[in-house]
Amino acid sequence: MMTRKMKLPESNDSAQATDPVPETGERLSQKRRPEAGRYLLQVDRQTKGSYTTAETAVAVGLTIKTGHPIVQVSVYDSVDCQSTVVEVPATSK
Repeated sequence: MMTRKMKLPESNDSAQATDPVPETGERLSQKRRPEAGRYLLQVDRQTKGSYTTAETAVAVGLTIKTGHPIVQVSVYDSVDCQSTVVEVPATSK
């Protein structure tokens, strides 16, 4: 039986240097995104975005809620640890 030599990929230090590293020193991954704003927009308890003002987060949440009335949309204040549910205003007949 003939033996085979396996070629291992060469380690490049330059490939590691191109990965984004924030000022805190930890590497970014696809699992956890950096949060830029205080107010987190959550759809069915999954964070979809962060905003600096509550009005902006509620406006985007209202847009999502009007297009998809079944889902639960809320705005979470990461400083005060409070969550506000976004509801579509009742239409008057």
